[in-house]
Amino acid sequence: MPRTEDIEAFTNDIFLEVIDSLPLFQEKCSLLSWLYKIAHNKIVDFYRKKKIKSVLLSQIPFLEVVAHEVYEPEFQYEKNKIRDKIEQTLREMSHTYRRILRLHYEEQKPVKQIALELDLSYKAAESLLFRARQQFKKAYEKR
Repeated sequence: MPRTEDIEAFTNDIFLEVIDSLPLFQEKCSLLSWLYKIAHNKIVDFYRKKKIKSVLLSQIPFLEVVAHEVYEPEFQYEKNKIRDKIEQTLREMSHTYRRILRLHYEEQKPVKQIALELDLSYKAAESLLFRARQQFKKAYEKR
């Protein structure tokens, strides 16, 4: 049974999401079904995050060991090698793919904001991001 605080948080998150997404509403469905979909997605996200948190909290002893090893010189060397490989792979990609990957992963912009910035529909931006990921993955694995 959801707690009152959770219900209030859902309501607030849904309201903010509706306000943010209103410019993207294209009237291909009814407003009510669009609102239900936003509410459904927010609730699914909440429980998904709750599950992830419980899994992470159960792994705290392991994470403490890993956190200690992160500062070892060997780990830093490997991290730098991976970072260089990522940068090289990105340089070889098209400007459009490189841009959408940087916007989403470095600047942590959501797809709907990227869509507005690139003057694309939400679905087009989502599709472009998917194709950019696929190309990145293939190019990275070749290295």
